[in-house]
Amino acid sequence: MKDYHISRHNSFYTIGLNYKKADAVLRGKFSMEEAKMHILLKNAKEQGIDGLLATSTCNRTELHGFAKHPFQLIKLLCDHTEGSIEEFQKVAYIYKNKDAISHLFKVGTGLDSQILGDFEIISQIRQSFNRSKKLDIANPFLERLCNSVIQASKKIKNETEISSGATSVAFASVQYILKNVPNISEKNILLFGTGKIGRNTCENLIKHTKNPNITLINRTKVKAEKVAGKFNLTVKDYGDLQTEIRNTDVLIVATSAQNPTVSKDLIYSKKELLILDLSIPKNVASDVSDLPNITTIHLDHLSQMTDETLERRKKFIPHAESIIEDIKDEFIQWLETRKFAPVIKALNLKLKMMKDEEMDYQSKKQTDFNKEQADVISNRIIQKITKQFANHLKGDSVDADNSLDLIKKVFHLEIDSQ
Repeated sequence: MKDYHISRHNSFYTIGLNYKKADAVLRGKFSMEEAKMHILLKNAKEQGIDGLLATSTCNRTELHGFAKHPFQLIKLLCDHTEGSIEEFQKVAYIYKNKDAISHLFKVGTGLDSQILGDFEIISQIRQSFNRSKKLDIANPFLERLCNSVIQASKKIKNETEISSGATSVAFASVQYILKNVPNISEKNILLFGTGKIGRNTCENLIKHTKNPNITLINRTKVKAEKVAGKFNLTVKDYGDLQTEIRNTDVLIVATSAQNPTVSKDLIYSKKELLILDLSIPKNVASDVSDLPNITTIHLDHLSQMTDETLERRKKFIPHAESIIEDIKDEFIQWLETRKFAPVIKALNLKLKMMKDEEMDYQSKKQTDFNKEQADVISNRIIQKITKQFANHLKGDSVDADNSLDLIKKVFHLEIDSQ
């Protein structure tokens, strides 16, 4: 893939941090809820940024957008989260132009997920674009890029088995329960939090544990009732949380608070209790694990689990990477075409202007001048000339920028800079 300039004045960057270097505590400092992302995007627009995506999941927080320098995006992220620039720099990654594009493809297709083949991130990318579009900070570049990543994700799902077995954070938590809790179908299970991860976990619990004794609690009860209604489960009030925790054998915490929602005070430690914290930042206080008879497991531990399913998925990585390269190349070709399209359009208009002037001159000079026939012939010639220039600019061995400058100079083309 040859080098190119995505924008005349700005570059396309990805700045972010993920599970590879940042632990759950640090990821929690940079996590953003929907409201925070809205404010960040609005402020970015006020700063003159014309294209930006913001994604924040349990595994990563990233900004993808245009800037003169990546620090503009880094400062934007730190200004709208609890994390500092110094903390970010210790664990961050920064990608530019084609490397940023490649990174987004890898993330969106599950190859960079904490659990290989976990495709939940693609819905987050789709939501990110829709959010940016709604706030008028999504440009055609981002729209085409997101659509290409979604296309690659779908094709990989259909043509490979890299997502077979439905392994995800939600499924991994249920796997852990099945392996470590005897007679799980007879135990009491409490799910606290019915957001996306909570709902997915609930579905996996019902499917794999065959346990009818699952209770749901959510701060907003109506949301829990909506999930419970689908599976005919029990719902309790948020005020009953302590009582329900003391009656349960397995507690799954999938809330999205910025501070712990489960503390020592809520725990009855005279009986064994397994607590799975699927939240970022951690929503189970760290000192809970100091209590006797209590086992706490965070999603980072679940994600490190290796099993036959994940090992088998690795065999499909080369095929997935091949699919990504094909679709990414199509995107790059579109990008290259988009770069010289304004010049070709201006050239076409200039040639037609020259044609009109000459036809006007010939029609006055020749009494038998056939204007209609000359018009047809001239337009065909113009079409062939512009096509020839376009094909030249598409060539891999061509320095498109120099060629574009030469065309503009020769034909005296005036084009608004982007």
